[in-house]
This record gives sequence, structure tokens and C-alpha cells, in this order.
Amino acid sequence: MSAHATNSMPDAISKAPPEEMVHIATDQWTQPFWDAAKQHKLVGAKCGNCGKFRLPPSPMCPKCHSQKIDWVNLSGEGSIYSYTIITRAMSPAVEPYIPYVPAVITLEGGGGTRLVSNIVGARVGDIAIGGKVRVIWEDHKDGMTVPHFELVPG
Repeated sequence: MSAHATNSMPDAISKAPPEEMVHIATDQWTQPFWDAAKQHKLVGAKCGNCGKFRLPPSPMCPKCHSQKIDWVNLSGEGSIYSYTIITRAMSPAVEPYIPYVPAVITLEGGGGTRLVSNIVGARVGDIAIGGKVRVIWEDHKDGMTVPHFELVPG
């Protein structure tokens, strides 16, 4: 993040990118995550053999190579590991959604796994590495539900 981004927009409120920018392709390994999201539940893939979490879910555990996955309910809370602030629209249609803040979130109870998402509804100047966040849900017209994160006050 550049000092220019926070200096020029510290009071701007972060938004979710437009629904049209989000394209989700599922497969047998990721479908349980998206099924839980439709119910506004955040889950993590945990190896059923060695217990290592992996997100995104993959066909094989990177630690023990097992294909067994247990889906664990997570609290939906976490912390900001990394982020950037998008301050320029890729096209005129995106202009109303600026600024948006893609972020890497370390998930509480997820064994150190991280999820790439967005910080929404936050004053840009308040977003910081290590900031506490919690999941919120955006239901899309196509039937998918996408997790975003909001800052936890305090």
C-alpha cells in the first residue's frame, strides 16, 4: 500500500467489488466450502488424516498426501495478514465501487490458513495489518454467496 492511497482517501469507505467481477468455479474439492457459504457459515478444509488445514481445498494434503477432508466450522473471525487498496477503476462501470480492498485474512481456528477476500464497510484509514475482522456475507443473483470481512470495532 502506498502512502498516497491512504493520504488521498483516508475517510473513504471500502466497498465490495461489483458482483459481475466475481466468477466462482467449483469442483468436488471446493463445493462444500461454497455450500456452507450459502448458509452463511465459514468452514475450513482440515486433513482427515494428519489434521493440517488447507485453503483453498485441494485434492491432496500437502503434508501427508491424504485425500480425506474434514470440514470444520470456523468462527468467521480473523486478522488482516496483507491488503491493498484499489483506488482506480478498471472501467467506468467499476467507478462506483472504488475504493475496494482485497485482503489476505488469517482465519481464527483455521490452523494458520488464510483466505483471500475483501474488507468492506471500513474507513480506509482504519485498515491495518493485524487488524481484527469478522466475516459478513454477500448473496449474489446467481445463487452464490461470497464471504467478505468487516473490521471488528476496538
